[in-house]
Formats: sequence, C-alpha cells, structure tokens
Amino acid sequence: MKDFLLVYRNDFKNQPTGSPEELQAVTKKWMDWIGGIAAQNKLTSQGNRLGSEGKVVRPNNVVTDGPYTEIKELIGGYSIINAESYDEAVEIAKGCPIFEFDGNVEVRDINPM
Repeated sequence: MKDFLLVYRNDFKNQPTGSPEELQAVTKKWMDWIGGIAAQNKLTSQGNRLGSEGKVVRPNNVVTDGPYTEIKELIGGYSIINAESYDEAVEIAKGCPIFEFDGNVEVRDINPM
C-alpha cells in the first residue's frame, strides 16, 4: 500500500452557492464520500479545506500575497489516501463530489523522505 495525495481544485466562479440547506447538502456529499474511503480503511488523513488567503515565500526572503487573482483555478483542499496503485487511487478520486462543480482532483503519489 502507498499513500496518495488528492488535491481538490475548481474554478473561482464554480464555487457552491445557495441556501444554508443546499450548502449543507454539498457538505454531506463530501463527508459521505470521505466516510466511504475511511470505511475501506484507505483514509490516511481526511485533510482540510484551505482558506482563500495565503502568502508565497520566494528566494531572497521575498514574500508576496497569494493565491493570485489572475489565476482562476483554486486549490480548495486535500486528503491523503492509501491505495495499492495509481489506478486504485484514481478510481477512488472518481467519486469526488467536486465534479458536480466542474472541479478536478489531482492524484499524486507521496514519496517519503
């Protein structure tokens, strides 16, 4: 088994909106999906949603604001799963609710140092 990082991305303009009840239904879909991964004993870390503000540190101690407004795609969060292969990790990612909002999931293997 190997750990894989799932990075959730979508467009700023495709963020879920609606009534509190509608947003709660979206959250439930995410929790059900993550819960299903956990039930298979394949969830290493459920991860977290990421805030909309940030800083970028560059060489020579240059610090700039981020994420950048000219970039329309944002990273909304991440999870770490455990799978036998890339193919299995991709199959797990295919169930992500982010696709309902035209988002995508980047699947990356984690190589321990």
